Amino acid sequence: MHVIYRVFYLICLLGVLSACDDLPAGSAEREEILKQSETESGDFAVYAVTRAFLPTVRHWPSTGKDRKFGWLPASSGARTQIIQPGDLLTLNIWDSSENSLLTATDQRVATFEAVKVAANGTIFVPYVGDINVIGLTPDLAREEIQRSLEVIVPAAQVQLSMSEGRNNSVDLVGGVGAPGSYPMPDRNYTVLSLLSDGGGVQSGFTHPQIRLVRGGQIYGTSIDRLYDNPNYNTLLRGGDRVIVEEDDRYFASFGATGVEALHTFTQDDLSAMDALSIVGGVTDNKADLQGLLILREYDSSAVRPGVRGPRNTRVVFTIDLRSADGLFSARNFEINPNDLIMATESPINDVLLVSNIVGNFFGLFNSAQNLVN
Repeated sequence: MHVIYRVFYLICLLGVLSACDDLPAGSAEREEILKQSETESGDFAVYAVTRAFLPTVRHWPSTGKDRKFGWLPASSGARTQIIQPGDLLTLNIWDSSENSLLTATDQRVATFEAVKVAANGTIFVPYVGDINVIGLTPDLAREEIQRSLEVIVPAAQVQLSMSEGRNNSVDLVGGVGAPGSYPMPDRNYTVLSLLSDGGGVQSGFTHPQIRLVRGGQIYGTSIDRLYDNPNYNTLLRGGDRVIVEEDDRYFASFGATGVEALHTFTQDDLSAMDALSIVGGVTDNKADLQGLLILREYDSSAVRPGVRGPRNTRVVFTIDLRSADGLFSARNFEINPNDLIMATESPINDVLLVSNIVGNFFGLFNSAQNLVN
């Protein structure tokens, strides 16, 4: 589906661009566009990206697929395991006494294999009944079972081994060499330990992401950030699901840029200058350096009263690459997923024509998103 979407989107881009061959030439009057876009004739808002404007836009809501996931800080855990419902215990009970209740005449050990810990945290031991072992380490559980047995079998000695069940395992889903369910060897099992056990992240991923699903909460960060920051190597809990996937955020470029296409994010945060570098810059002999446009569509909630956001859901940001302020501001202006970057080929001073172009491209966004969904 993603390949179909790319083809569909590029075809639409070519169609719209072919309709822009008659853009008017002449001197650029950016102030005129800014002024007229504030009138009823402009169904969009225009903002010049400057040093003074950057603090304002940083407080606006995010757009596209830029969901902000939190992440859990690293901590240390005990290098022992704790027993949970669903774990399987194997008990070897040694009894050297004559007429033992647990062993036959020629036996010295009674073995109970794969004794499953019940949902209430108990196991059944013959002649003793239910023993609560939930939350205990295997050593403490062995002591508890032996203490309970000594009432009826004073000479009994217990040996216990444990096989982790679902509540002491984590799932590693996709994006690694060996996905699957992995038992936790202790309470100090971390995300990096799990990735190592799973064969590491698959090669060929563009800016891979990691997601940790715990209960009804999703945490996420990039693999690069996980590798670079020891504080991100969080402890896992039984029942966690870890997913490794390619970064699915993208932006588009068109007009007098180096290439007209969709581009996936190659790092956690992309500035306008980073995006220009990815697309190969602008065409020197065609592009209007005062006419770099970034088209973005906000959710309707961003323009509600009392919300710090734009004055219209459809926004065009303009960057003047001929000025020092414009260049420095472009380095600090953050690109959002689904942004469209357009380098104009000639100055534009007809707000109605700009409105038509903007409307066409926002229409393409809506159609493409409906196709993907």
